[in-house]
Amino acid sequence: AYKLWKDKEHPPVISVPSGNFGNICAGILAMQSGLPVKHFIAACNVNDIVSDYLHTQELRPKKAVPTLSNAMDVGNPSNFVRILEIFGNRFPELKNRLSAYTITDAETEATIKRIWEETGYLADPHGAVGYLALERYLQVHEGQKGIFLETAHPVKFPESVERITGQPIPIPEAVSAIMQQEKKSTLIGPDYEALKSYLLD
Repeated sequence: AYKLWKDKEHPPVISVPSGNFGNICAGILAMQSGLPVKHFIAACNVNDIVSDYLHTQELRPKKAVPTLSNAMDVGNPSNFVRILEIFGNRFPELKNRLSAYTITDAETEATIKRIWEETGYLADPHGAVGYLALERYLQVHEGQKGIFLETAHPVKFPESVERITGQPIPIPEAVSAIMQQEKKSTLIGPDYEALKSYLLD
């Protein structure tokens, strides 16, 4: 999508579903290296210590709670300290380039349903969090435009997405081939030497 961005005079706002903050950290590094980006949005579920930090300037890790967007269920994102370092721990500079929004499971479900009904696009829960966060940012920043990232595929959440949309999820060919393969597993003991021996065999 970024390659297709045609308005070179006005770089995009980019909304990134954020759990451990690896994707958005990479994006911020790219921006600092010259990639034209207007602003980043950390789209968070209720595991939202970064949203809280951007309001209070206090980083308060907490126990993660399970959500529909489960790969984002991180209560103490290790990559966020890297982002702080990128900005030299200067809060005003960070705040000028990064916003965060907290999206609940109910809002995530409603967004998946609305996107599907309005456009026919099937979003996964992570992408829906990113979409709604971008939408909220643009509502108060008129004239700006943006991109939201999908960091998973709806096929990862078949029960949830099918329940929300009432539609079966089309299985991509690459995933379908994997699903036909025989499952294989090897039981090893819970110690380093057992793991080492298994990996070296």
